[in-house]
Amino acid sequence: MPFEFEKLSLEGVVLANPRVFPDDRGWAMESFKRGDFIKAGIPGDFVQDNHSRSAKGVLRGLHFQRGAAAQGKLVRCVRGAILDVGVDIRRDSPTFGKWLAVELSEANARVVYFPVGFAHGFLSLAEGTEVLYKCTAEYSPPDEGGIRWDDPQVAVDWGNAAPILSPRDAALPPLKDAKF
Repeated sequence: MPFEFEKLSLEGVVLANPRVFPDDRGWAMESFKRGDFIKAGIPGDFVQDNHSRSAKGVLRGLHFQRGAAAQGKLVRCVRGAILDVGVDIRRDSPTFGKWLAVELSEANARVVYFPVGFAHGFLSLAEGTEVLYKCTAEYSPPDEGGIRWDDPQVAVDWGNAAPILSPRDAALPPLKDAKF
């Protein structure tokens, strides 16, 4: 199997460590294999791919989609490095409002899956960081939502006191006021 899977501390979140095959030409790896991911509890029906590029210090998130547009996300950093964060926003979950973070980078080639019911965001740790992520539902502007990156109720440790935010992300509500 080209992946080692690890279930993380919040239900449904899975980290995939791919096998990388280096040689004198560079390296090769499988970054997604539907059958293996399904066996690890990650749905294989992704319908949209997104690609972003960020300067060092940019924080994107914490975003989610509501209702039928709710998205599971399979996230990979292909250039640079990110602190990738998921916050459990499933109201009936015993870990509602809890978060976890994983460092994803070009060097470690890891992939993380956040299921439906998580707000997602990341902090770029390097200049020119590029992130690819697959989504289980298409983006729907009327169904978008988010929570503040610095909400004290959630208390994510971003390790950065002054991130670069979009005006939209800077105006997101705290968890207690978010509309799920």
